[in-house]
Amino acid sequence: MDFEITVDQARTLLAAEHPPLLLDVREPWEVATAGIDGATLIPMNEIPGRAHQELNDEAPILVLCHHGARSLSVTAWLRNQGFDKAQSIAGGIDAWSRLIDPHIPRY
Repeated sequence: MDFEITVDQARTLLAAEHPPLLLDVREPWEVATAGIDGATLIPMNEIPGRAHQELNDEAPILVLCHHGARSLSVTAWLRNQGFDKAQSIAGGIDAWSRLIDPHIPRY
C-alpha cells in the first residue's frame, strides 16, 4: 500500500461504497477555516494519546493536513504503531482546494 496518495486518488476512495476514515490532523481553527465534511479531527499533537483508543488499526485511514507534511509524519507514526492501511494525502487541504473543490478556502 502506497505511503502517500494524490487528492484525486483520495477523492475516488472517499466516494466508494465503503470509504476509508478521513483523519484531519490540523488544529481546530484550521478545520473551521477550511475542512472536508465527514472528516474526523484529531490534531497531530493528540495522535499519540488518542490513536489506539479512537482509530481502528485494521481499517483504511487517509490522513490530511494543510500541505502534506504533518499528514506524512502522522502516517509514518501510525504505520509504526501497526496502522498498516494509513496513507497521507499529498498536498493536503491546499491541494484539495486547488484541484478538487475550489469552494474550500485556501489559507
